[in-house]
Amino acid sequence: MRWFKRKPKNRRLGREHVLDVKLRSSQIRVARTRMAAIALGAVFATIFGLYVLWRSGQWALDRLVYENEAFAIQEIDVQTDGVISVDQLRRWMGVRSGQNLFALDLARVKRGLELVSLVDSVSVERILPRTLRVRVSEREPLAQVKVPCPKQGGGVELAAYQLDIDGVAILPLDNAQRATPLMQPEQFPMLTGISANDVQPGRRIENPQVQAALQLIVAFEHSPMVGLADLQRIDVSWPEVLVVTTGQGGEITFGLTDLDQQLRRWHKVFEAGQKVGKAIASLDLAVSSNLPARWLEASAVPPASPRLPKPYHSKKKHV
Repeated sequence: MRWFKRKPKNRRLGREHVLDVKLRSSQIRVARTRMAAIALGAVFATIFGLYVLWRSGQWALDRLVYENEAFAIQEIDVQTDGVISVDQLRRWMGVRSGQNLFALDLARVKRGLELVSLVDSVSVERILPRTLRVRVSEREPLAQVKVPCPKQGGGVELAAYQLDIDGVAILPLDNAQRATPLMQPEQFPMLTGISANDVQPGRRIENPQVQAALQLIVAFEHSPMVGLADLQRIDVSWPEVLVVTTGQGGEITFGLTDLDQQLRRWHKVFEAGQKVGKAIASLDLAVSSNLPARWLEASAVPPASPRLPKPYHSKKKHV
């Protein structure tokens, strides 16, 4: 049986099936390249589609809203509760008829008006289809102060500011900027002893002496002394006290607290002097008892200007 057995063949000479590794690897690379190209194409198409959509939306928004003549401003409704003229407010706003109501930057208009030191707050709103409504609340001057500042061309000059009840520094208006021109300068108590560095237009003076002086002015206008004396000057440079010079030549020293009680004590001393024909030359109300006082003849003292208490924070509208 050995003669009929097949002789072993050389496997290298046989025709056996061999895996085509190179062919399968090439197909995988082609498939991956195709998938990457499809992915990049999809990303590009998405980005391009979003860009086209955004540009189309922007174009539609411009044509239908921001450039639509149906929203062109025809009326600028401006009102204020103070003394600034409406024409001046409109100039500060920088808004003109015909501008698109939606294209207008309301925040810019509001900021532009609030940069004016006399302006306290502003509201700006669109009233469709063609009206811009602006409401302005003004600060009410309560006192005045003069501080040195550099002068153009060299030297120093005194710059005048006004203060509201919160101590915010206000640049006085020119007559041309007012709804009703002043026939004579406004008279407010003068605050002295304030550092020039503390006075910045539109900013609050945090000095406690200044804050107490402003509270004293308000309290005085509602005290029994109103109409009997005038607050002409308040010196805030002394520590812990306010030194007031009246229009009648008296010098009254106040502590920083319990101002209403000190004003009532001033009134009692004033009445006591009137009974004997005397006027107060100086009085220290900062002490709690045995008030130091100096007197002079009442006949030599000019009378106070008769007036009603000033109603602070009652405002009128200029339309």
